[in-house]
Amino acid sequence: MLLEISELQQKANNIRKSIVNMLYAAGSGHPGGSLGITDLLTALYFNEMRINPKDPDMPDRDRFVLSGAHMVPALYATLAEAGFFPKEELITLRKFGSRLQGHCVRNLELGVETTGGSLGQGVSIACGMALAAKLDKKERRVYCLLGDGESNEGSVWEAAMFGHKYQLDNLVFILDRNQIQLSGSSNDIMPMDPMDAKWQAFNWEVITVAGHKFEEIFAALQKARETKNCPTIIIANTIAGKGVSFMEGKWQWHGKTPNAEELNIALADLNKLDATN
Repeated sequence: MLLEISELQQKANNIRKSIVNMLYAAGSGHPGGSLGITDLLTALYFNEMRINPKDPDMPDRDRFVLSGAHMVPALYATLAEAGFFPKEELITLRKFGSRLQGHCVRNLELGVETTGGSLGQGVSIACGMALAAKLDKKERRVYCLLGDGESNEGSVWEAAMFGHKYQLDNLVFILDRNQIQLSGSSNDIMPMDPMDAKWQAFNWEVITVAGHKFEEIFAALQKARETKNCPTIIIANTIAGKGVSFMEGKWQWHGKTPNAEELNIALADLNKLDATN
């Protein structure tokens, strides 16, 4: 059953709270991008993808690939919120022996489809999954989330050519366009604008949305379903660190975790966003 916008907003806020708590406990990780992609993952996992937490490896499930694998805290928190595994396990992030490593590791029991690490690899995996579905004459769809800093990698553009050549209309890339990366502004480090024109030149259907507005996200996903004979990329303009006042839009929080005082401020910020307030 599809959720109302207010329900999705609360789900997203719950996920953000889990992200800051697990990163504080781990003492390392990537809060900026994780908080920024939360609304996108919430839309996918709660209203878009064909998945079943009680049967995580069902053959005809839709696939999600996190190409920007350092943002995996958002994926883990989303999967736990969706019921793939207990939320209590989130606090083991990056701990020795934990199933929740600092970059995603394929584990279908947890709902994690692919192993990732080096940027630019997940997009190729997603292309392969989409082509396999075509060859198998299956209706499953493949969704892949990548970053704008990641788009500096040439392998992203090789995947773009591949996707068009094989007319992978069951493939949707979602670009987390937050304008930052590891050590500064994406446009300062390696300008990528005009991003939409680049993907259009590679013959993809290109849709630009506000990455924190569910109505726009769902409209884009619907248009992607209706697009035939070519893949789709949704360029989602997001805010890194979304929901936490001192993190929003700051590249310094790409790979830095909060201390105890900052955690309390972050949770206070997120508590204010609860639907009950």
